[in-house]
Amino acid sequence: MAIDAWIQHPTPRFIQQDMFASLRRWTGDEPPPEQIPLAATLGAMDVGGITEAMVSAWHGPEGALITNEEVAGWVAEAPGRLHGLASVNLRNPMEGVRELRHYLGFKGLRMLPWLWETPPTDRRFYPLYAACVELGVPFCTQVGHTGPLRPSETGRPIPYIDQVALDFPELTIVCGHLGYPWTEEMIAVARKHEHVVIDTSAYTIVRLPPEIINYMKSRSGRHKVLFGSNFPMITPEHALAGLDALDLDDEVRDLYLEGNARRVFGLL
Repeated sequence: MAIDAWIQHPTPRFIQQDMFASLRRWTGDEPPPEQIPLAATLGAMDVGGITEAMVSAWHGPEGALITNEEVAGWVAEAPGRLHGLASVNLRNPMEGVRELRHYLGFKGLRMLPWLWETPPTDRRFYPLYAACVELGVPFCTQVGHTGPLRPSETGRPIPYIDQVALDFPELTIVCGHLGYPWTEEMIAVARKHEHVVIDTSAYTIVRLPPEIINYMKSRSGRHKVLFGSNFPMITPEHALAGLDALDLDDEVRDLYLEGNARRVFGLL
């Protein structure tokens, strides 16, 4: 059994964005002209051995690329398999707070500071952090460099995630994409703050930095690292290929693939 902490079911307005041109160069894939059926995403989960996944909305300055309403519809189509993560308009934080409260069945809020070219310490994020604490859900974000054609500075774990965790010590922060090339910074912040965790989305097993593997195997780190694929950019099957070569003990393997995500997202 495995839970994927980061997938998108892509809408055409999401997958056809010009900012993903860099990703298309790397993969050689062209964006499909029409909506991909939900069965395709569920099928990719099946092939990769994924029983449940966190499916995310996307909202940026140009508007919603994947709406919360669309995510809610997909979750309703695949109950127990898909769990929603909301995304809201940073330019109107209180509207965002109300929208997050509206989607009470969702398991967290995902905001990508690089989409807004705004660091996560910006004051407009702070009402959203408070709402996440109040609702008991995590704040999910991206750390590290930005693969799409946007600046990467907002993904630095230090000072940004470190400062947010200091200001909101009760807030669970899920830091996706490892933090590369600031991976050691990301691990240091996760060690320092009880409720800061890391997901390995956007990286295949064979590309995981040794620092992350060693941290995952450590006494404290085994409770701090979650599996994620970043589908459709990487399929779960591809992301997990070579897992046995990491030589994880049974506890670490189970926590990485399922247990940590189940705890962090409150999955029964």
